[in-house]
Amino acid sequence: MIEIRGLVKRFEGRAVTRNAVDGVDLEVPDGKLVTLLGPSGCGKTTTLRLIAGLERPDAGEIRIGGRVVCAPAEGVFVGVHQRPIGVVFQSYAIWPHMTAVQNVMFPLRSGQKRLPKAEARERAMAALEMVGLADLADRPAPALSGGQQQRISLARALTREPEVLLLDEPLSNLDAGLRDRVRDEIRAVQQRLGITTVFVTHDQDEALAVSDEVVVMDKGRIVERGPAQEIYAWPREEFTARFMGISNSLPGTVISRTDDRAEIELGHGRLICLAAGQFPPGTEVNVFVRPECLVLSRKNSAGQGWKGTVEFSIYRGDCWDYHVRVGDTVLRSRMYREKKGLGHGEPVWVVPEQESAIAIPATA
Repeated sequence: MIEIRGLVKRFEGRAVTRNAVDGVDLEVPDGKLVTLLGPSGCGKTTTLRLIAGLERPDAGEIRIGGRVVCAPAEGVFVGVHQRPIGVVFQSYAIWPHMTAVQNVMFPLRSGQKRLPKAEARERAMAALEMVGLADLADRPAPALSGGQQQRISLARALTREPEVLLLDEPLSNLDAGLRDRVRDEIRAVQQRLGITTVFVTHDQDEALAVSDEVVVMDKGRIVERGPAQEIYAWPREEFTARFMGISNSLPGTVISRTDDRAEIELGHGRLICLAAGQFPPGTEVNVFVRPECLVLSRKNSAGQGWKGTVEFSIYRGDCWDYHVRVGDTVLRSRMYREKKGLGHGEPVWVVPEQESAIAIPATA
């Protein structure tokens, strides 16, 4: 387990001093993969570097496996090589003059606790087997693809049999096809080994695909955390909803509240939806609805639709994306299993799925 309490890291510039990490409290349970997700400059990579011991915090405490590895107030700081961690960075950091297995062996053959060559190779081969590259052990590093080189980095991080695996944007240098394959490999290895893992990314799809929990960060603080499905489908904060790519945001006013539901007056009708938090009638809110939760129909059979007109459509193979004008608003809808798409100018009725719409108080 990783336990973080009150973590602060300041960077001093010429004009201002800013908190890159500003009072972060976080627990990563044993055997779970937790992703730090957010835009550039939100503090996610700095938080990971503090866990690794590559940066020293200004305040707070970090525990790994119950052991305090950093506590500035008590003068405690355990160096990176003494922490039970493995780290995979954005860059592969592969030595070109070595073979794959030599790259993986390197941490075991250097430093004070140097292993005999035969034992180091045996452990390196076991790590290569984990990432599916044992058959390429003796291939020169320059002859490996980008995806293979990143898996070599992962194998090297695992040779020390760490308690914690730290992954800093490990897929960002790969093309789309390789990114998906290496992402799946990382998740498979993590689940197979049951290793506690912190994964840093700015990519929402990556975060959703690999995570047991997603921690959304902004301006050095944690905005929201939860299981990947909840963060995607039912965000509780406006920043999370917008960052996670919810395309439709409809301003409105709360008419009434009942338990966890709210009736909202929108510009083109009323809608009953989920309510994120406690807020009274009269509250200004934004209603977020994902494109796949806006159903389009040629007929208003249920009598609950909003009349609109298709502006344009995009065919994506497994679905159609539509931009539909409803009054002064353009809404995005994604429809699956349609054999024939709707064309420009066609009239439609838009019906939001009430169970998938969520009202969040509007921020100033």
